[in-house]
Amino acid sequence: MTRTESKKNRKRRRKILLALIMILLLIATLGTATYAWFTANRTVTVESIDVNVSTSQGLQISTDATNWKSIVTNADITGATWQGVRNQLPSGTNMIVPISTIGDVDNSTGYMKMFRGTVEANLATGTNILIAEQSTETNGTAGDFIAFDLFFQSSQTQTVYLTSNSSVVASGTDKGIQNSARVAFIREGSVAYGASAASAQALKGAESKFFWEPNYDVHTDSGVANALNVYEITVGKTGGTKLAYKGVKADIPASANIPLKSESSSYFGDITTTGSIEAGIPDDHYLNAFIVDEGVTKIRIYMWIEGQDVDCEDHASGSALTYNLQFSIDDHA
Repeated sequence: MTRTESKKNRKRRRKILLALIMILLLIATLGTATYAWFTANRTVTVESIDVNVSTSQGLQISTDATNWKSIVTNADITGATWQGVRNQLPSGTNMIVPISTIGDVDNSTGYMKMFRGTVEANLATGTNILIAEQSTETNGTAGDFIAFDLFFQSSQTQTVYLTSNSSVVASGTDKGIQNSARVAFIREGSVAYGASAASAQALKGAESKFFWEPNYDVHTDSGVANALNVYEITVGKTGGTKLAYKGVKADIPASANIPLKSESSSYFGDITTTGSIEAGIPDDHYLNAFIVDEGVTKIRIYMWIEGQDVDCEDHASGSALTYNLQFSIDDHA
């Protein structure tokens, strides 16, 4: 081997060594970073959903527009059998995963467009990228989020409120994932008294939407760190203002190389949520959720873990949640 060849080999080995070091450093960095969305195969179990509805002044609720009652249970939701029903309530080994949406509704189905996201490491750029794909709704105990139809029967047109007994709380070990929970109420339309149950069931107008963020002002230590490290937002553990964020509005392919902090208008859009207490309204007032008409009004309800929330990060995964909804036609306690 000549002296020139030996020098070339040393340079080649040095380049290879430096490349290996860079890869190891990159892997270490990606392994210790925190960010919204779980890194890989992290899930959130849903332990139960409790739905409690007040029936003062004739307000009643049903999962099929036929059998009316004041309290709806998990069994009522999964047991609805009318034609076209699509009540999705994951349970058992089926677990919900981080989802994001801006609330767009498919007019052909009346279903909201929900996107399941995953995070992958892009070794070429040294960044974590977000991949998203629209999640298809099903009927039964599978699915990535919770979705079901409720029918409200009312003797007059009136506002329905969420009471202070409504909540999303951790069941068992509290890891803070409830802080990224969302609930949406999609008003699909109404029919008059005497109309067939089938006509109420077929409604899919998406006439109005209300998005509830029940724990907007609470963050864990990991959520506080995540907000600062990823989004460069300084928040406290309690008492903060509601944080603005961009929801996912379209499939995000891996080839797009979209970083987690991206606000690309091609893939993300604004979404407005309401916290537990609206600014300027006394604490004893309930939240204005939707309007029901005289007759029967169909409301589609969605419950999910928002992947774009600062509290949706690895330390929070694996929790169990309980969703409680209570409705009233009175606006205060």
